[in-house]
Amino acid sequence: MGFTKINGKMVEALLVPGQRLFSQRGAMLAYTGDVRFTPNITGGQGGVMSMIGRRVANEDTPLMTVEGQGRVMFGHGGHHVHVIDLVGDTLYVEADRLLAFEGTLRQSTMFMGSQGGVMGMVRGQVTGQGLFTTKLEGQGAVAVMAHGGVFELPIVPGQSVHVDPQAYVAHRGQVQNKLSTALGWRDMIGRGSGEAFQLELSGQGAVYVQASEEKL
Repeated sequence: MGFTKINGKMVEALLVPGQRLFSQRGAMLAYTGDVRFTPNITGGQGGVMSMIGRRVANEDTPLMTVEGQGRVMFGHGGHHVHVIDLVGDTLYVEADRLLAFEGTLRQSTMFMGSQGGVMGMVRGQVTGQGLFTTKLEGQGAVAVMAHGGVFELPIVPGQSVHVDPQAYVAHRGQVQNKLSTALGWRDMIGRGSGEAFQLELSGQGAVYVQASEEKL
């Protein structure tokens, strides 16, 4: 199935019987054919526990299941859309940046404290991601949203990549990430660059960065 970009802010999916996809509610712009849209209260393949965790933290993003036969166009808020094709690997992305994804992918919710302890939770707050992030695994396509477009930076062993937390969109692969500080004497007296926190990513994979520090 996958997604085809119509322009920088819209994608199209070709649905066939027996396949399904998930999207943010309200993200459908237009469709042709016999297509059905139903609310999805369990968050894709993440199950009930995935849903409960986010709702406890008030970080739940409602999804809808899309099935049938036809073409469906998606977009939301005029945000730029970027398509990521997973081929058996893993993508970590915040739920409110997910526009749509194929039903072949396994979805779960990861507590940020499990990736870096207390600093993992601080990282979630600094990036605006909150206490949970969405994990997608398997083979299929994902459409994510961002301000100003997205560029992909490779992460290779032995060479860390540093990203502004507000510009971070998602990452994939076997990647470790932590929050690092660039606090120096200039920051202490108010003459620093304002980039006091950075995300440091290392391992093997890629990070997706938006061309803006504006949150969705």
